[in-house]
Amino acid sequence: MSLRRYRPATMLAGLLVLALSASLLPPAPVAGTAAAGTSHNRAVPLAELTVVSEQVASGLQRPIALTGLPDGRMLIAEKNGTVRAYHPDTGLAAEPVLDLTARIDTSDNERGLLGITPAPNFARTGILYVAYTSLPAGALTLARVPIGAPERLQVLLTQEHAEYGNHNGGQVAFGRDGYLYWSLGDGGHANDPFKSGQNLGTLLGKIVRIDVNRTCGGKPYCVPFDNPFVRVSGARPEIWVYGLRNPWRFSIDPVDGSLWIGDVGQGLVEEINHIRPSQRGANLGWSCREGTPVFDPEQCRPGVRYTDPVFEYEHYLTENCSVTGGVVYRGSATPEAWGTYIASDYCSTLAFAVRPKPTGGYESATIGNFPTQPTAIDADVHGELYVLSDLPGWLSRVRFERVQPAAGGGATNR
Repeated sequence: MSLRRYRPATMLAGLLVLALSASLLPPAPVAGTAAAGTSHNRAVPLAELTVVSEQVASGLQRPIALTGLPDGRMLIAEKNGTVRAYHPDTGLAAEPVLDLTARIDTSDNERGLLGITPAPNFARTGILYVAYTSLPAGALTLARVPIGAPERLQVLLTQEHAEYGNHNGGQVAFGRDGYLYWSLGDGGHANDPFKSGQNLGTLLGKIVRIDVNRTCGGKPYCVPFDNPFVRVSGARPEIWVYGLRNPWRFSIDPVDGSLWIGDVGQGLVEEINHIRPSQRGANLGWSCREGTPVFDPEQCRPGVRYTDPVFEYEHYLTENCSVTGGVVYRGSATPEAWGTYIASDYCSTLAFAVRPKPTGGYESATIGNFPTQPTAIDADVHGELYVLSDLPGWLSRVRFERVQPAAGGGATNR
């Protein structure tokens, strides 16, 4: 996960702060989404849901990223560079299925292997896409590698990140469009020292979108023609959205292709952003703003349109410390929760539920707690949820239960 601000060393101890190929086909819909309309109609008020977690594996070494495979396995990235496999029928495999430790800089609490996702045609090719901080100087690195052949790793894209060890971002995911998305933090330290968030000339503080099925101009990828800054002088054409501080975890809804982004705050608020495909090029505000409050007036520009978060919660003087972005629930085990985005916080472990309202706006509620130190929340091939716990090294299965709302409780609306 990602922690991001300055705290007394005693409070920081133990925290993982991460601010703390041949024709690829668009990914198939998540199992259980065929009945999207009927399942969504059965949704209940968020205040009538709670999350329940069941530990299914232990002994992991700082697990920080999670992804599902078509064969039912979950792949778990450990910070040191190893990838472990878990299957609900056979448990956690003893040996890693991939070892990239020789390439990875783990010199800081937030550096390491950060993200992992299978190619859309993984069942045929065995190709994984990974994000990590590379030796010798911590450069943010996007690469692809066959699951059993680390020597065949191919670096696709890098961004220098030598000065500070924090704010690395690191999520990777394929969209419904077949393109690969990758998140990068603002460069680290505090207060956006390089003013990266609003600078379109760097990949820092951005989510990028590239076509990894083709090569262009000597690069091992192409820039999609409809990326928003392709024809903007001085801008990196790979950029999809900008104005981010440390988007440690984002996800793409397999039903509508929208991005849900957990962006780690400086110390005032934590925020969740929801960006639909039509909002490409959105400016999420950092470091003019931290969430909706103004953070640095000198980074604000007249006439610039900033996209508000759809959910933000207090960080200052609370048990919260760092948002862990999650996923939209698209499983079939709990139709009442279908279409609900679930996220958490590394320190408080609160489970946040956010859902678009049919009439516009969003409703949100706190629906329980996850196990300690949640670093990643993701879904298996069936759309059912799992969560990782950092220093205990746990993998837990997540399910929803119906509850009676507490008196005076309920969802909030925007």
